[in-house]
Amino acid sequence: MCEIGLTRDVQSPDVLDPTDERAATQELLGAWLQFQSALCLAPVLARDCLVATGGDPVAALARSGKSLPRGGHEVAGWIRVMGEHGIRALPLTANSYPLSLRALADPPPVLLIRGDPADLGRPSIAIVGARAATSYGRGVAEELGCALAEAGFVVVSGLARGVDAAAHRGALAAPGRTLAVMGSGPDRVYPPEHRELAEQIARSGAVISELPLGRPPAAPHFPLRNRLISGLVQAVVVVEARRKSGSLITARHALNQGREVLVVPGRIDSIHAAGSNALLRDGARPVLEPSDVLEAVSSPFSLDSNPVPALGRATEAEPSDPDQARIYLRLREEALHRDGLGRELGWAEGRLALGLMGLEIDGWIEADRDGRLHAIPPSRRRLRGRV
Repeated sequence: MCEIGLTRDVQSPDVLDPTDERAATQELLGAWLQFQSALCLAPVLARDCLVATGGDPVAALARSGKSLPRGGHEVAGWIRVMGEHGIRALPLTANSYPLSLRALADPPPVLLIRGDPADLGRPSIAIVGARAATSYGRGVAEELGCALAEAGFVVVSGLARGVDAAAHRGALAAPGRTLAVMGSGPDRVYPPEHRELAEQIARSGAVISELPLGRPPAAPHFPLRNRLISGLVQAVVVVEARRKSGSLITARHALNQGREVLVVPGRIDSIHAAGSNALLRDGARPVLEPSDVLEAVSSPFSLDSNPVPALGRATEAEPSDPDQARIYLRLREEALHRDGLGRELGWAEGRLALGLMGLEIDGWIEADRDGRLHAIPPSRRRLRGRV
């Protein structure tokens, strides 16, 4: 680890709060926001310049030779937006900056945090996976998130659709702590339908970004985000990943950083699990139940006294009505539109409608925004009973 020497004049407090109206705080916060705006995509250079200048963001920016991007002088506006959104800044030089991130070769120069910064230093496990996850994948991610949060871990993920969102929701349902690491500025929630989820996470953990305010999601941001996810945690659990998946980038970062990589096995004929199953073939640890994760990290925590079923094997496995059970089990394999389901089953419209109505009323299935019907995994049905 390359330590950053700090002079007395530039020693940062633990966090920089935009609502602190003291001139010294406002000036220091503005300097760090400018440094972040210019160097957030070049963290190695940012670290080297801070080391060379004793941790002074003004001198480090000058040394870097980087100019501020267009609009980069709008410091007062940035600080105002931070205050409106409850966002605070944690610079690399701060005493409470996470040691796990400071030890990286490319630590984020500034973290913008909405929520509790203390959660960044607590024992954590990441759960990542496919955006277009199957019902099974989402259910496993939610069950794992809940179990690991109950065991005392902070659950870390990327706020994306699919596995990420399910992991966050599982941790919240425990109830427990969770961190969302964003690939956009902290005031630009992506995807937009996760704004309410982000608000819940900020109240029970933190939403964090190393990107400047207002920065939209973009392709170069996500590999940076992925190395931050793995850098914060003791282990990364992959739940469903295609062969060219961002989750595999997170796994590679984890291995390079000396973290454990674990994988939930998927069907060998599923494109959704082709990448994650390849990790298993190459030596990653399999996860068949939450205790497998705890054993891998030699956790001092333990699951509560209530036995946790093996993943995907909740006790209430299917509806009791035969027609409803047949529909539900088919939708657990694959999400389908109503017309496609009817053609597969070969049922009259009245019989199909009656079965779907019963499943919807009892909370066994749901429709997504494209009109496809999804089975709600038994794990999530249990979690719903806790919230």
